[in-house]
Amino acid sequence: MTPVKRVNRFFMLLTAPFLGLLICMWWYRPPLELDLDVGQFAPISGPLNETAVLKKDLTLAEGTASYTIDAVSASAKLYKGTTTAMNKLVETAKTQASRPELIYNRRISAKLGIPSEVLTSDRIRIELYKLNPGNYKAYALKIKLKDPTAMQMSLAKEATGGAETTMHAVQSHGAIAGINAGGFADKAGKRYPLSTTVVDGKYLNGFEPTFKDLSFVGLNKSGQLIGGKFYSRAQLDQLEPVFGATFVPVLLKNNVKVPIPEKWKTSPNRAPRTVIGNYKDDQLLIFVADGYNELGSSGARLEEIQNKLYNMGVMDAYNLDGGGSSSLIFNGRVVNKPSDGNLRAVPTNFLFFK
Repeated sequence: MTPVKRVNRFFMLLTAPFLGLLICMWWYRPPLELDLDVGQFAPISGPLNETAVLKKDLTLAEGTASYTIDAVSASAKLYKGTTTAMNKLVETAKTQASRPELIYNRRISAKLGIPSEVLTSDRIRIELYKLNPGNYKAYALKIKLKDPTAMQMSLAKEATGGAETTMHAVQSHGAIAGINAGGFADKAGKRYPLSTTVVDGKYLNGFEPTFKDLSFVGLNKSGQLIGGKFYSRAQLDQLEPVFGATFVPVLLKNNVKVPIPEKWKTSPNRAPRTVIGNYKDDQLLIFVADGYNELGSSGARLEEIQNKLYNMGVMDAYNLDGGGSSSLIFNGRVVNKPSDGNLRAVPTNFLFFK
């Protein structure tokens, strides 16, 4: 036997058992079963049904939410559009409402001319005009009080018997403008306000009924000019004066000329004058006529000022103390030329605040 045959026989003998085993396994194939208890892991129908219902509800809720979002968006868009339209209507209404006021203001301003100086703030608007009617030289302040407290009346030394110039009153109270106010009487070296005087809503020396054509003029709580002849305190109290002073005479009432007493037509004939009035929109007009003395040969006649203010559309006008007392302070300077050569000290001054 050759070596090759020996090797072949060896491998045949070696693999014979394995081949026999394979033949037996192929010929005999017992069934294979895996007995596992998986019943405990089987799904329960309850949660599945609940999950299905929940899913259905969620789907329905999703649809409802989507519809609601669309509806809200549409409503929001409509609301925004409506709000924008309403705001435009409000602005238009405001513009339309202010037109008559603007037209009226232009009309009265046109009769004054072009202001030489304008001061405006949140509380007040002041326009300074230079006037030259022909027989005299004058100045005017057209004042809009946006805040009623922007106008006040000062009492010199805050007590009766004192006096100070309008410039001093303006500076000491921090005002932007000022004019002399009521008349006065001198006694024992002191200067006392004439007749009824109201300061900070209180009567300085009580109420005194009108006599000798004297008239009261001041401001009420609403910032409106009030004045005239009052024969009882109840009459004046009804107007709720915050402050005011007294002098003579009344020039205009409701845009009607009030007869000027004969005495005041000629005594003096001409003089420096200070007058305060108002328009129907409650703007104030301060009118100061210049004059170089009190002898009756310079300045303005009361009838001239009355006619001038009437033609300018002023509703009410009251003459204040004049002559050497006439003073107009604006923006830190004396605008008029006091006939005394210097400012006269007076008990009361009307002040305006920026």
